[in-house]
Parts: sequence; C-alpha cells; structure tokens
Amino acid sequence: MKVNIITVPSTEKVVLVGLTNHHYPIEIAKEHLDELEFLAKTSGARTSKTFLQKLDRPDRRTFVGKGKLAEIQVYVQEEGIDAVIFDDDLSSSQVRNLEKVLECKILDRSLLILNIFSLRAKTAQSQTQVELAQYEYLLPRLTNMWTHLSKQKGGIGMRGPGEKELETDRRIVRDKISLLKKKLVKIDHQSLTRRKARERMVRVALVGYTNVGKSTLMNLLSKTEAFAENKLFATVDSLVRKVVINQIPFLLTDTVGFIRKLPHTLIESFKSTLDEIREADLILHVVDISHPYFEEQMEIVQTTLREIGIQNTPQILIFNKIDRINAKDTKEHDPHLLDLDQLEKSYRKNGQQDCVFVSATDKSNIKELKQSILDKVKPKHFAIYPNYLKYGIY
Repeated sequence: MKVNIITVPSTEKVVLVGLTNHHYPIEIAKEHLDELEFLAKTSGARTSKTFLQKLDRPDRRTFVGKGKLAEIQVYVQEEGIDAVIFDDDLSSSQVRNLEKVLECKILDRSLLILNIFSLRAKTAQSQTQVELAQYEYLLPRLTNMWTHLSKQKGGIGMRGPGEKELETDRRIVRDKISLLKKKLVKIDHQSLTRRKARERMVRVALVGYTNVGKSTLMNLLSKTEAFAENKLFATVDSLVRKVVINQIPFLLTDTVGFIRKLPHTLIESFKSTLDEIREADLILHVVDISHPYFEEQMEIVQTTLREIGIQNTPQILIFNKIDRINAKDTKEHDPHLLDLDQLEKSYRKNGQQDCVFVSATDKSNIKELKQSILDKVKPKHFAIYPNYLKYGIY
C-alpha cells in the first residue's frame, strides 16, 4: 500500500476558509489566507474565493458556524467548486460533516503542504520522509477518513488510501509506518556517513521562511544552477555545494524552507535532513524584507530552530529582496514602505551586528555578504587547518 498525492492537468477551482479572533486580528488572518492561496497555487489550484469568519474557536463539528457554512455551500454549488481548503487542521469528523454538506473534496492546511512536499520530493530520502509524514498524518484520522478519500477523483489532496477496504486496517498502516521508519534509518545512516566525510570542512547552512530567495543566493554564492522559482517549497531536498571565498573553502547547504503551521509529522520525518542545520558551524538566516510580515516570518524560523535544538550556532541575518523595497520608493502612501538605513540601525542597536541587506536578483551588496561570511568562516577554517596558507593544502 502506498499513499499517492497526485495532481490533474486541469486546474482545480477551490475556495479558502479561515477564522479571525482576538488571537488572529483580521489583517493577520487575511495574510494567512493569502499564504494559503499561494500554497494552493503551488499545488496547481486556482482560488475562486476566500471566506473569513470571526469566531473565538473552531466549531467542533464543522469548523465554521452554521450561517457561514450555508454561505459557503451556496457558493460551492453555484460556482462548481472542486475543493474547499481550510487554514487549520481538521479532525476526521469535521471532514466527514463538511463533505456531507458541501459535497466536494475537503482539505486542510497540513494536507495541502503534504501535497506540495510530495510533488517536490525528488530523492529517495525525501520521498520516504514525505510518505512517512503522510501515513502519520492519516493514522489518527482513519476512523472516518477512508470513505472520504475513496470518493476523491484526483486533483490536489490524497488519492489511493481509500481504494481498498483492506487498507483501512490500522494495523496495516502502522506496519507501513514501521517499515518506512526502518527504511529511513538505513538512509539516515548513509547521510550520516556522508556528513562525517565532510567533517574536515567548515559547514554553512542557509535557512529561512519558504520563498525568501535561499536557492537564488545559493546559486550566486556557489555559482551553480540550483532549482529556484517563485513558488512555496520550490525544493524540499537538501543541496550541498563547495564554495570558495578568497581561497577559503567551505560547504554551503540549502535546506527546506520553513512555514507557519508546518505539520509536526513533517518536522519529525525530516529530522535527518535538518541535521544538516544542526551540525552547521554558521547559519545564514535569509529574510524577505519586502514581505509586510517579515518579522513574524523571522520569529517562525527562530522558533523552528529552537524546536530542533539549535540555539547557540552563530548566525548572519540576510535581509534579501531590497530591490523590491527600492522600487517602492516612487510610490506614495505605501504602508509597507521601509527605510533600510533606519532598519539597519535599529537591528544593530538591538545587538544584531551580523546583518546584511542584499538583493539576490540584482546582486546588490553581494560582496558585503561574502565578506561577512568570510569573517565568520575564516577563523573556523584555520582552527582546522592552521598551516593552510603556508602549505596551500588541507
């Protein structure tokens, strides 16, 4: 049995649903739905409409209230909507109840992210990690979800687990999880062997919120052509390249991007991949400074790093996409207009000395970035090879 996440050639029409309350003011809730729309687009879907309801807590039966659900139902039927995507996780009973009323496919945020990871995973390691995350996501939802899944006809979301009654057995799913974990142990051992072979090199890791430009910076620094595009989770596989700056070599790793509400099953499954970050001597935290909520994204990245046990590794804060900020200078009354000089002074005043403002697109301040990296890498390199320049070997 294998979980398959597939897409269809034709673009699906979807609607998005979210909640706003005192924890999530309407401005933040709307921004979260904008990100959910970007996730849906990355999966190949086209968002037809978004629904936002003010509710203290999700309704335990249908997530939204009766009135809002009726409003969504009318729109879904009139517009021929293929799927409704919710910005939070749904229980199996909520999925069942929503499907009965809306008569279309129901997905939540975690399922959508799992779909994207499945589409993007290219290596045996990442494919196994994603498949494990899928099964662990489904296991607590087995009671009512198999019937729901068996009715799906393709498109974004999961197809396959409900096609055979035998596959509804929890024991079979647990056995599959056990087999995948054993497979990952073997793959992780191979990854560990590769990392040990690189112990005599200084290691630098790129981290950041998804779609902040990490892969583009990777291309600039390593002079390679790593896959990069304007979509969330353009790549989920770690990429390691050797970089040399002023005769000082080091290994640069591009890692999977972070995002708010990242499914816990993915974090657990990708622990071995995240070891590339844990074992790094230096972390380059890339930030999209043109994003109106870039500080929230920064905090999400830092929180995720703390969750995987990274707290004391030296960091350089890289504020990317300053070209977009400069382009806004000609616009009047822009609420997101930033003064880069003031921002830099503010961060340095707060003790963040290691920050650089760059544009990976037009290559602004890339020399300054390289110098900042060199200042951090050089001492570590000479600690490993004290006679490096004397003999020109290592």
